Amino acid sequence: MQTATAIREAAANAGFIDIQSEPPRPRNGVDTPALLATVFGVIASRPALAAFRFCAANRWVTGTHSRTVMLRFRGAAGEHSHLAEYTAEGDYPAVLCGTDEAPAPVEWLLHALATCLAAGIANIAATRGITLRRVQSSLEGDIDLCRISGPPDEARAGHRSIRVVVEIQGDGPPDVLRDIVEHSRDRSAVFDILANGVPVAVAVDAVP
Repeated sequence: MQTATAIREAAANAGFIDIQSEPPRPRNGVDTPALLATVFGVIASRPALAAFRFCAANRWVTGTHSRTVMLRFRGAAGEHSHLAEYTAEGDYPAVLCGTDEAPAPVEWLLHALATCLAAGIANIAATRGITLRRVQSSLEGDIDLCRISGPPDEARAGHRSIRVVVEIQGDGPPDVLRDIVEHSRDRSAVFDILANGVPVAVAVDAVP
């Protein structure tokens, strides 16, 4: 197990804290000491614990409406469950021949990016001793639906571009707040997936 001094030095080297500052305390709803001890103590000494696998199970409801359940996941060398079984529903708006029972899948994608960035901002601000007053983001994604009726190679089926504007208020100067957002972006799992791509395999189990 890493010592408190070693954890602080590792966190400072990664740009999370200023080594000359006071030891981090809980802030912004984040248990900062536990966060640093987990990331730069436990995981740093046993990197295999950082391997996680998140799972989701989707079931079609009707039309373009379906429901996804998320409960179990793997990580830290063990099996885990959320405190509750979470559900997320997806549909298409009426103008796209859906029943508008839930957000469209591409809107959930924007939601995933926004929440990932927000979580990172809260964590990083807490480690740097910055108390946040407000974090709000607005996201837009441009998509061309011609792929639905056109040949497979005619156009991309997904977002052609995504824009995010983050408004952040806290007790730090603007350059520090801006750096917190940029640090969150650079370490965001969802941003990385969208910006750099990831292999996706789709298997089919056809039951007569």
